[in-house]
Order: sequence, then C-alpha cells, then structure tokens
Amino acid sequence: MLEIDQTVTEVQGVRPDEVPAEILTSTEPLLLKGLVEDWPFVKAGRESAAAAAQYLLKFYADVPVGVGLGPPEMSGRFFYNDDMSGFNFDRDMARLDQVLAEILKYEHAEEAPSYYVGSTKIDTCLPGFRAENDVDFGDRAPLANFWLGNRTRVAAHWDLPDNLACCAVGRRRFTLFPPEQLENMYVGPLHVTPSGQEISLVDLHNPDFDKYPKFREALKSAQVAEMEPGDALFVPSMWWHHVEGLDSLNVLVNYWWRQSPAYMGTPVNVLNHALLTIRDLPPEQRKVWHDIFQYYVFDADEKTFEHIPERARGPLGPIDEQTARMLRADLLNKLTR
Repeated sequence: MLEIDQTVTEVQGVRPDEVPAEILTSTEPLLLKGLVEDWPFVKAGRESAAAAAQYLLKFYADVPVGVGLGPPEMSGRFFYNDDMSGFNFDRDMARLDQVLAEILKYEHAEEAPSYYVGSTKIDTCLPGFRAENDVDFGDRAPLANFWLGNRTRVAAHWDLPDNLACCAVGRRRFTLFPPEQLENMYVGPLHVTPSGQEISLVDLHNPDFDKYPKFREALKSAQVAEMEPGDALFVPSMWWHHVEGLDSLNVLVNYWWRQSPAYMGTPVNVLNHALLTIRDLPPEQRKVWHDIFQYYVFDADEKTFEHIPERARGPLGPIDEQTARMLRADLLNKLTR
C-alpha cells in the first residue's frame, strides 16, 4: 500500500443527534471521530463478528441482496478481468444470513474468498435498524444504505451526492482525491463498470507508474482516513475515494443526499448527451459549443439575461419544479423523434 502523508482533518465531539450544518456542507472531507460509537450495532461488533452478524439479522426482512463473489487470488480487489471484457468476480443474489455465514466461516483463515454486498437500502432490507442506529440530518432526507463484506478493496470512484460514511463493524481505510484530479486518475469505461460508477484503473496497492505516470501528480493531493468502528467520514460530492475493508467482517452504513432539489436531475445525463452530440464535432464547432456552455451554464449569473424581460426568460430564469417538468418533457419528446 502507498504511503500517503496527508490525513483527513479530524473533528472531535460531534454527536449523531446534532451534526453541525457546516460539516454537512463542507467542501473538504472530514473524519468525525466516534460519531456513532454508541450505536448498539457498533457495540455488538466490538464484542465479535458473530455478535455483529446476530444483531444485524434480527432486523433482516428475508429479502435477497446483491453480492459480489471472488476467488482468494483476487485479494479482495473487485475489478475488471485482464482484458477488461468483464470482471474478476461473479454477481449473484443471496440471502443475507447465508452471506454472513460464509464470511464467518473464513473469519480466521489466512486466505478466503471475497464477499461484497454493495449499496443496499436499510429500510427495505433491515426495517427497524435505524430506530436504534441512526444519524439526525434535520430537514435533510438522505438515502441510507449498508455495505458489507470481508477484506475487500473498491477502486477509487466518485459519487454525485454528499456522503456520510459510518464505520460500524471492522476497520476501514479511505483514500481520497479532490475532483480536479480527474485527468490524473486514469478513469475506466463509463458504460461498463464493476458497480455502476466509473472507476480509476490504478491499483493503489501496486500502482504501475510506467502505465499511469500522471497518477504521481494525483498522489500529491491525496488524503487518507484510517477509520475505527464508531468513526464517520464526510465525503463531499465528486471527491474520488478508494475504500478498503481491513477486517474479516466489515459493515459500513452510509447516507447520501444532495444540496440541490431532486427535480434538477443528474448532470451525468448531460455528459452522456454531450458525448453523443458534441465531442465528435469538428474542432471549430466544439469550441463554439464550449463557449455556449460557458455563457449559458458555467458563467451565468443574475445579470447574464437581464436584457430579456423577466416574464419571457423561460428556462433562462430561475428553474422551479414546474419549469423542470416542462424542460424534461421537451427533452424526452425531442430524444424520441
């Protein structure tokens, strides 16, 4: 594993029933030490992996969960296969109690198959869990998920929402990179990904600097967070994060929310449409469209369109839910022609 000197800023004394707004809107990652240390689930995990599994299963709603399964030789790294025609693991649906039983079976083994249950909605799979283990977000309504596995590694990726990741069972290591490092991360395909989000192709345990030389530049701004059970990490929107589960059983509870209204949709759709319609234009035309986006989107402020009467601005004015619905309907109509 790479030696990274810069660590995520630690914050002490924050409680789960009163997380300050300045933390939840930070533009830098923050490690909240002991935020959820009093959760009953965290306390069960401190007793043993078996106690943590038993506690979790008392809420289990008998619904199948998606699980990634890999052989011992993958060393927990969920990734592509050698020629990137597929992946180095299999996907399946299974009962949560069966997955936990398999993980516990290899608890003390030197080598073990890799098991990884990715983002799974808590309220669907574990109803009642949040009544005993939760964080108060005030008027925000985050999506709450759990992530579960043994010693696993998830390649660096970014998420659109802000994220509060609570280390409940086992230790975790997050390695983070700011969004502006995009060109140095050597991002893989957009359309075929191990878990839905595009990932960096660099192996942080063994980076190939001959193949990925610009990654050295990314490392200059990397930050690492070593998390103990009970700690939580705030990951701002769009920050790259590489995640490792360091113990035989690791469970993470995370909360996702956006600082913008849901009716705004996801900018990823704009990126995909731009790939379709703009990227392969002649260079002169691409430059024109670059300037158009700068004018209408990135540099626009309250003065940009003041020459147009307010009632005539349409989507050039402030966008509310009704305007968003009209825009979306118009887009759908044009895309299906």
